[in-house]
Amino acid sequence: MPMVSYDDAPYAIRSEFAGSHSRFWARLQQPGAWFTSAERIDIAREVRAAWDCPVCAERKAALSPQMVAGEHTAATGLPSQVVDVVHRMTTDAARLTRSWYDAQIAEGLHEGEYVEIVGTVVAMVSIDSFAIGLGLPLRELPEPGPGEPTGYRPSSVEQVGDAWVPMVPADNSGMPEADLWVAGRTANVIRAMSLVPDEVRTLCDLSDAHYLAMGLVRQSGVDAGRALNRSQIELVAGRVSALNECYY
Repeated sequence: MPMVSYDDAPYAIRSEFAGSHSRFWARLQQPGAWFTSAERIDIAREVRAAWDCPVCAERKAALSPQMVAGEHTAATGLPSQVVDVVHRMTTDAARLTRSWYDAQIAEGLHEGEYVEIVGTVVAMVSIDSFAIGLGLPLRELPEPGPGEPTGYRPSSVEQVGDAWVPMVPADNSGMPEADLWVAGRTANVIRAMSLVPDEVRTLCDLSDAHYLAMGLVRQSGVDAGRALNRSQIELVAGRVSALNECYY
């Protein structure tokens, strides 16, 4: 497994962070459901490139992102549509709309590809922000591994309410996706990526290190052995969510 280390950190870092980040690096070395390993690592590179992209900066500052045209400063040879989706998710996620998503699908992006991009962007922003917060250089990305995308799609999915993409039913008992959550008990923010189940598994793994295990989130009195108590954790989480203009 390619190892991510924080031995150069100026503070003592819980081993869970390096472990969780290393497991994601190992995932990047494998093909996903819809992208090869090389493409997944290129998506990770585009997440990093987006922060210095002039078009992204101009769009972020504009009243509407639709007011700004131009080509992104891409770091890879990924299709321009994929680059645009990655950059917008990374730098201006709060202003993505259903009509924008529908246009991406109409232009040829598969709904599973969209979800896999979301999962990769979320993981990369979390991992890179952790390094930046510690004043450390970004961790070196792994080398791509061989293999083709699996094309895996859960056998049972449903379109729920205003959700943009199909999701595994809340009652996931008896399915290969039964490990994603306790049957019938989860939030849509978790179900949202279940069209590509491994993206939910990565989200849960990162949450366990960065925040709390998903099964503890609704237990308001649980501190989970963190240095911060639960009230402090939620204060920080709430402030970060507000700064990121998070819908939830």
